[in-house]
Amino acid sequence: MSADSLEQSTDKRRLGIVAVILKRPDKVFNDFNALLHQYSAIIVGRMGLPYKERGISVVSLIVDGTNEEIGALTGKIGQLPDVNVKAVLTHS
Repeated sequence: MSADSLEQSTDKRRLGIVAVILKRPDKVFNDFNALLHQYSAIIVGRMGLPYKERGISVVSLIVDGTNEEIGALTGKIGQLPDVNVKAVLTHS
């Protein structure tokens, strides 16, 4: 792929971080992981930590995709019960 075609293919893509808090991880973890698998093409990295003192799990995702792709992922994550999600995206 030439530098010009690479630049054109990435100019609509955004790099960002998606923060997810699973309030009842035992109940939603399978559905959450299934969504991440479905959108694995835009997920660059993932880090998850159980916060045992509060009974929650905190997950951060590094994503690289279009607004539509990232919005679809965060929208579906946000529909899971007892889950909070926020995304921070860059311009390029």
